[in-house]
Amino acid sequence: MSQIDQRLTALGVEIPQQAAAPAGAYVPATISGALVYTAGQLPFIDGKLPLTGKVGGAVSAEDAHDLARTSAINALAAIAAVLGSLDRITRVVKMTGFVASDPSFTGQAGVLNGASHLLGDIFGDAGVHSRSAVGVAVLPLDSPVEVELIVEFD
Repeated sequence: MSQIDQRLTALGVEIPQQAAAPAGAYVPATISGALVYTAGQLPFIDGKLPLTGKVGGAVSAEDAHDLARTSAINALAAIAAVLGSLDRITRVVKMTGFVASDPSFTGQAGVLNGASHLLGDIFGDAGVHSRSAVGVAVLPLDSPVEVELIVEFD
């Protein structure tokens, strides 16, 4: 069992065997040089969104935090699909997270910590990344969150 697989098992995290099917004309992840760029990943579980709506409205910040974590797991599935193994990741470079926010909600950073903490737990120091936390009016399929990753690999 690889080091990353051991961490995933210890954390109780299961990476889907396949990346989520694209909802448009794009691919889930693209390699350029030594970087993998993911498309925006929604928090699908078994092909469905567990919650929809605006964070700070129909969706609580706590639930959105968990959904951001799920979106990061789905981004890792997209990366694994193009690299063959998450063990090839040498650094998580950047995460961009989008939070469909009620107009009065200002806790986007806390929501996206669900994804950031997971990446740190899995990759240790190599999982510490730069990040943008963006509040938006609406996301595809009325998803509360969406996460994109850029990772370096060897």
